Amino acid sequence: MTWKSKGGEFSSRSFISQKWTLFLCLGSFCAGMLFTNRIWSIPEQNGLARPTAAETGKMNVVSDGCNSRILQEMEMRRETRDMYGDDFKGHNSAQALDKTISNLEMDLAAARAVQESVRSGAPVSEDIRTTESSGKRKYLMVVGINTAFSSRKRRDSVRATWLPQGDKRKKLEEEKGIVIRFVIGHSATSGGILDRAIEAEDRKHGDFLRLNHVEGYLELSAKTKTYFATAVNLWDADFYVKVDDDVHVNIATLGETLVRHRSKQRIYIGCMKSGPVLAQKGVRYHEPEHWKFGESGNKYFRHATGQLYAISNDLATYISINQNVLHKYANEDVSIGAWFIGLDVEHIDDRRLCCGTPPDCEWKAQAGNICVASFDWSCSGICRSAERIKEVHKRCGEGENALWSASF
Repeated sequence: MTWKSKGGEFSSRSFISQKWTLFLCLGSFCAGMLFTNRIWSIPEQNGLARPTAAETGKMNVVSDGCNSRILQEMEMRRETRDMYGDDFKGHNSAQALDKTISNLEMDLAAARAVQESVRSGAPVSEDIRTTESSGKRKYLMVVGINTAFSSRKRRDSVRATWLPQGDKRKKLEEEKGIVIRFVIGHSATSGGILDRAIEAEDRKHGDFLRLNHVEGYLELSAKTKTYFATAVNLWDADFYVKVDDDVHVNIATLGETLVRHRSKQRIYIGCMKSGPVLAQKGVRYHEPEHWKFGESGNKYFRHATGQLYAISNDLATYISINQNVLHKYANEDVSIGAWFIGLDVEHIDDRRLCCGTPPDCEWKAQAGNICVASFDWSCSGICRSAERIKEVHKRCGEGENALWSASF
């Protein structure tokens, strides 16, 4: 009896325990389901609503645009690889990309420089208007003849010898891609008698490039810088040449010389020299900043003599972009050399760009080695050029047919 009672009590307690166990299991399951739903349903925060159908469409458009841009870039890369073939690898690939980026940056900066000059109210020449209306064409070279207000006889002697006039000069530009202009700024009293004389001469011949620059012998470095910056924005040429108005030039030979270097980058061509730095005051070509070149008696770095030299398009663009920060030394040719000394520039020394006057240039012409430019070193140009340049042209000139038969 006692055992039964105990056994009955044991059986009853076991039954109750099983029911509570089932109840607790079911309760735990329901609680777990409720807890799980609260965790996985993300509440919408204030100000962060779900996108509508229209917004979803816009996001798809942006995504499509990004995808199309990526596809375009991939297509451009494939085209570039096809263009360069197996060479489009490693170092060559990096060089090609660097050149492309550099050219784009220079083009953009040059365009900004032109726009800024227009906004600042700088005068717009007829050459600029013509260029903007007709669109830029490609030229072989732009030749700027440095001249002064007092050099009318020199200019007339150049026109009578190596510079074609009238329709021939226009034909030279259209058929040969060669632009030639006398380069001059304005006087200290703008609009005065000197400026009016140049304006009258320009109306007669139409062969001037007027610069926004005040003329002066001690300002040759600034004038040269302004010339290159102006010329590269007016004409898209492979080369830009600076020559003095007392130098004889064979245009066809100059063109043929430059064409050989057309495929190269950053070209600086002329008769390279390295003269002494003159610290003594009062002497010709005195260098006021001689201390920058080291001890007394030192020489300049290599640079082209100032009578005639040429630079490629990218270097002219570099001058245009950086003209406000390029330092000007007293001597123009030194300044040009200084602007390029820290750049990856190829200096080409061609002695045909600095021949002497007859008999030197005449002997070379008879030997079949026609000179590009002729002048007297003692005068830094042809001595009494207005009187003697016709003789030099007769004895050392390449002949008019050479220019029109030349193929650049």
